[in-house]
Amino acid sequence: VQLQASGGGWVQPGDSLRLSCRVSGVTPGTVAWFRQAPGKEREGVSCLRRGDGFTAYQRAVKGRFTISKDNAENTVYLQMNNLQPDDTAVYYCAVRSGRIITGRCLDQVVYETWGQGTLVTVSS
Repeated sequence: VQLQASGGGWVQPGDSLRLSCRVSGVTPGTVAWFRQAPGKEREGVSCLRRGDGFTAYQRAVKGRFTISKDNAENTVYLQMNNLQPDDTAVYYCAVRSGRIITGRCLDQVVYETWGQGTLVTVSS
């Protein structure tokens, strides 16, 4: 199983970015994005569960970020709008082969495979 994340970069406050994570070797039951800001612990951003399409978002990004998945390409996306300096972080995609229960969808310990991370910098 391999994950290849891309799409990070430097943007100004209010701009948008779309992160991509190509998944190979498995059709995941649950996919998620996490991020780690400088000097902080890694935190869950958003997750998507196959089958029922359940999604969850961290409170700070709700309404601005959207997670989606292209099943044909086995690629997970994170559309990030109205980016703010607090969104600056290395963003990681992660997958689990099975479906995760709702309450643990943003819990990093349940994910089996991680991508290499892509840096998002939001600054004026």
